[in-house]
Amino acid sequence: MTKAIVIGAPRSGSGKTSVTIGLLRAFARRGLRVRGIKSGPDYIDPGFHAAATGRSGLNLDSWAMHPDLLAGLAAEATEDCDLIIIESAMGLFDGIAAEPGRSGAASDIACLLSLNVLLVLDISGQSQTAAAIAKGFAVYDDSVKIAGVVLNKVASPRHETLCADAIRRTGLTVAGAIRRDDAVLLPERHLGLVQASENPALDAHIDRLADLIENAVDLDTVLSLASPFNPQRGRLDLAIDPPGQRIALAKDAAFTFLYPHLEKHWRDRGAEILPFSPLANEAPNASCDICWLPGGYPELHVSQLAAADRFQAGMHSFAAKNPVHGECGGFMVLGEAIEDVSGVMHPMLGLLSHATSFAKRKMNLGYRQARLLDDHAFGKAGTVLRGHEFHYARVIEAGHDIALAQLADGLGNDLGPSGARRGTVSGTFFHAIAKA
Repeated sequence: MTKAIVIGAPRSGSGKTSVTIGLLRAFARRGLRVRGIKSGPDYIDPGFHAAATGRSGLNLDSWAMHPDLLAGLAAEATEDCDLIIIESAMGLFDGIAAEPGRSGAASDIACLLSLNVLLVLDISGQSQTAAAIAKGFAVYDDSVKIAGVVLNKVASPRHETLCADAIRRTGLTVAGAIRRDDAVLLPERHLGLVQASENPALDAHIDRLADLIENAVDLDTVLSLASPFNPQRGRLDLAIDPPGQRIALAKDAAFTFLYPHLEKHWRDRGAEILPFSPLANEAPNASCDICWLPGGYPELHVSQLAAADRFQAGMHSFAAKNPVHGECGGFMVLGEAIEDVSGVMHPMLGLLSHATSFAKRKMNLGYRQARLLDDHAFGKAGTVLRGHEFHYARVIEAGHDIALAQLADGLGNDLGPSGARRGTVSGTFFHAIAKA
């Protein structure tokens, strides 16, 4: 029987990701078949989960995914797996105002799948007050069970004793206490952690995290707190269908943001995915029937992309006959130009007429609903998709292409036309997760 547990916290920056990665590797060392799952729209953490376990990552999102799809993906994740560790995004109860169970919060996942929560508490700057926070989490929502606590950023043995004893008096289990150790911090950049694939010493870093966890956390206690996990099979047909039978997928350090559940579903539906690297000056395979440019960090590689002549010529040749779609970073590269952080303009593909800037930055973050204005690889006109935006780049030249979709926020408030479309080429800052 597979077991699972949710790793939650009061806020971002509490240490959830480090604890999750360390637990994943520590249990894998014991010979358990372990998988990590990220709650919410996050492309980066699943890469670290996969690196820690050797098993593909997954996102589960209670707002973007219909509960039947979420259950189906969760059931798939249990196959050939002993333990699943689900990492919360932000704070455990942080979501948007929505119908019950569909706020996007990790607490929804815990409730829907009947899973216990292990709470990570950053106790720096406090002592017995940590017990009041833990107790508040335990009683805030009767449908969400806080089964135990891991103390993080512990300053001394006395600090640990003060906090742990107070928390135990509330009836909660303290599963471990982790001392502050800046040597195991993961590097970050503007969209979160630096990607797992960019760290040449990642495996050694994960081993150090696992060593830290093994010394500070009682793994047997954590395993005992995990819930038996046997979700319903659900409905995988609610996932977004493959946009083509043979998909040319841009994949390198500039283009990495494709959700694992989408790529797996496309392959399971018989689609063939042929990766190519724009940064290596590669063109999409001409035999494919669609080219997909996912999001990522093209703004960090603009000079290299601007000089990639075979990539550029291949994209123009491909787009003359077949559909091309870009999400977020891919949308930026499809435009006329990208302004880098220093204010220098770099010519891009020019398959769409907009221009974007990373020098004039503005954070865009939130759930989105996109209604297609015309037939598209995503679906027929009128199809509604759920997803999100998360980017710092902004459009500085709107261009003259027609809009791809009518956009609304997670609450349904109209945000106006979004994205662009010209002939076979389309793009948008919107990241699609699932059908509405």
